[in-house]
Amino acid sequence: MRKAVYAGSFDPLTRGHLWMITEGARLFDQLVVAIGVNPDKHYTLPLEERLQMLKESTVQFPNVKVDSFAGKLLINYARSVGAGYLLRGIRILGDYEYERMLRYVNSDLCAEIQSVFLIPPREIAEVSSSMVKSLLGAEGWEEVIGKYVPEPVARRLFQKFSRSKLL
Repeated sequence: MRKAVYAGSFDPLTRGHLWMITEGARLFDQLVVAIGVNPDKHYTLPLEERLQMLKESTVQFPNVKVDSFAGKLLINYARSVGAGYLLRGIRILGDYEYERMLRYVNSDLCAEIQSVFLIPPREIAEVSSSMVKSLLGAEGWEEVIGKYVPEPVARRLFQKFSRSKLL
């Protein structure tokens, strides 16, 4: 069985992430989408909300499992769930350089787990969680946010960051 892990902070989940999950579900028998928790990072959304949004946004994929991990290197988490692959996305040149370095480090730690890289289509290549977060609360953000995040995520963001709640 071909099992892969696709990990990130998903703070919040974007249409780019969802494209990666869709492709991963197509390529692998099982895809574990895991939220990695970094204690040094400040998150906009709590872990439980991110897990819930991931589950709601991936319900259509029977071979996708949503999970989280903390205090482990990604390669060790992948080994602990029996994955043979890490699914990673490359949007820009900086991503390539970082992912190439990680691939070699991961190979040193666990040569049997392979890294698989996907490049998203042009129309979502620039979408990032940071870009989405920069829109929140600004005038007119509610009209455009649906272009960048799945519907369950947009709904949660509306509830949490609507202008009426910020005033």
